[in-house]
Amino acid sequence: MDAGELHRLGRRLLALSRAASGQAGDLVLVPGQEAVLEDLLRHPDSTVSEIRDRTGFTQSHVSASVARLRDHGLVQAAADPSDGRRTRLRTTRATTHAIVKRARRTIDDTIATAVAESDQADRALELLDELARILQPRRNDSNTD
Repeated sequence: MDAGELHRLGRRLLALSRAASGQAGDLVLVPGQEAVLEDLLRHPDSTVSEIRDRTGFTQSHVSASVARLRDHGLVQAAADPSDGRRTRLRTTRATTHAIVKRARRTIDDTIATAVAESDQADRALELLDELARILQPRRNDSNTD
């Protein structure tokens, strides 16, 4: 496997992930909004400037994404207790709950649809479990990355 093939596989796995975790009626965010939301999940109580620095997006893009996320009720803002001129952002409890619920959806049906033969689908699920064990660092309860 070369880097190009790994990239294509990564894109395919992302598409399968979206298919497995999404359902009809789920809110669909554009990639920039997803990135801002993910950053806020990892770094609660951030400012727009801090999100900009971590994501590399322009200030205007982060501000627009935050505005859309707030419109959808996914993000809340509060004045910084140490400097009332600054606004701190975090995801709402409902957002966190919805993300956890979506993340727990099984991938079996998605893989069965993607791989026509059931024995190959079962093998793909086994390989994905093995790859996750090998490539993903162990997470402890306090690690959110």
